[in-house]
Amino acid sequence: MQLTKQNLFSKDFLQIFILLIFTFAVLALPSKVTIILTTLVFIIFAFIKPFESILYLVIYVAIRPFLIEVNSGMKYIGDIITFILLVKCLISSKFDMKNLLKFKLFESAFFIFLLFGALNGYLNGVSVGAILFQVRTFIIMYFIYFFLSRSQLPINFISKLAWTGVGLGWLLALHGIIEKISIRQWLLPYNWKHMALSPENISRIYGLVGNPNSLALVLMFCIISVFVLKHLFKNNEYKIFLNISLVLFMGIFILTFSRGTLISAVVLGVTYILLSRQFYLIKQIAISLIASVLLVYFPIIGGVNLAQSMGVEAPEGIAGGIGERFNQTIDEKNIELMVSNGRVFYITKGFEIFSDQPITGTGFGTFGGAATLSYGSPIYEDYGIDLSIYYNNKIYSDNQYIQIIAETGSIGVILFAIFLISMVILFWKRKNTSFGQFMIALWLSTGCSGAYYNIWELKIYTLIFFIILGIFAVQNKLYKQYSLN
Repeated sequence: MQLTKQNLFSKDFLQIFILLIFTFAVLALPSKVTIILTTLVFIIFAFIKPFESILYLVIYVAIRPFLIEVNSGMKYIGDIITFILLVKCLISSKFDMKNLLKFKLFESAFFIFLLFGALNGYLNGVSVGAILFQVRTFIIMYFIYFFLSRSQLPINFISKLAWTGVGLGWLLALHGIIEKISIRQWLLPYNWKHMALSPENISRIYGLVGNPNSLALVLMFCIISVFVLKHLFKNNEYKIFLNISLVLFMGIFILTFSRGTLISAVVLGVTYILLSRQFYLIKQIAISLIASVLLVYFPIIGGVNLAQSMGVEAPEGIAGGIGERFNQTIDEKNIELMVSNGRVFYITKGFEIFSDQPITGTGFGTFGGAATLSYGSPIYEDYGIDLSIYYNNKIYSDNQYIQIIAETGSIGVILFAIFLISMVILFWKRKNTSFGQFMIALWLSTGCSGAYYNIWELKIYTLIFFIILGIFAVQNKLYKQYSLN
């Protein structure tokens, strides 16, 4: 695929900048007015500029927690764009349902998995609303893949996506610096300013994403975007700007103190370097990492300490430190908490549920997923899960696999395994290409993330994953593609 090389400040991004200004401007309006305005604007924009709407969607989904905390009328933008993209794809194909509905094995396994989990949940007393909520959480970002994989992409889409990642990285990084140095007092919604944080999390940057682990995952993709642009600009155009971006993003990544995402990032980087044999990347990463510690991490920690020394009230441990964060992993008190009501407890309870329903599980909406956060679960009381001891009376399994094991049993595990394995087989067949090598690395990294996050329910992660997968599908002509002109 031929690539046209723009930059973040070219006219190609003018529409995105205007939309972002509009997005922040309507935050001041009443929520009902916001819903009407955003619906009209994004129906028109997504239909006329479908690929630009996907670039906007990357930014919107990343900062959506902030937007809807300020104005609840902002919550439907993603659904509107996604729906219009599907309509656009249908019209552009001239309703060629025969080719549009040709699916790969990983897609078929995914659909059957969703259908099985939904039906099983209904039979176990889960409300229809909760089941639909859970299914939507799993499938919504797949629709972006469906659209992209069956479309003829603009020749500049990859470079524009990478530049969008860099722009998003700057937005998140600058806001993160302000959040950290202001001791969570500037540019945050009222409820976020006064949110009760545990001693283990008080020092972490939450950012516009509203969660340090999610912020770290987004920054990981922003860092990848920098390397993509470095690859595209082989004549070192924008070298200084991209290097500064890389150092800044890595510095804020460190300040999220996200142990899980660090593991995922290392797995991704090591796997790709070994497969591609691009060992020169080790030097680039090492230099950038050292620079980020010296030029970003230490100065920001120093700024927080300076603010405290000048009399600014701050909770104990707000400055934090990466050594302190990793020491918490083996702290006896934290291990006890994980066993009594944390990650180890969730795994234990998940297998207890599985032992009672080893074939089918208890169905969607019953254990540790997105639906249970909003609708509760009909089985928690039976298994002695006391929600009153958790923040907001909610728990998340923080492990995609134990959720699947408990909710869908052996059948669901097999279906989900087919989904994952058939996907990586597609990548392995292209292991001699740079893109195939990257997809293998990303697949393995995502697999690791599932051990400590509900990664397939995290919308910003699945959005980016399915966008990249869609580009891979187009480059390898996995489906018939339609012109959207």
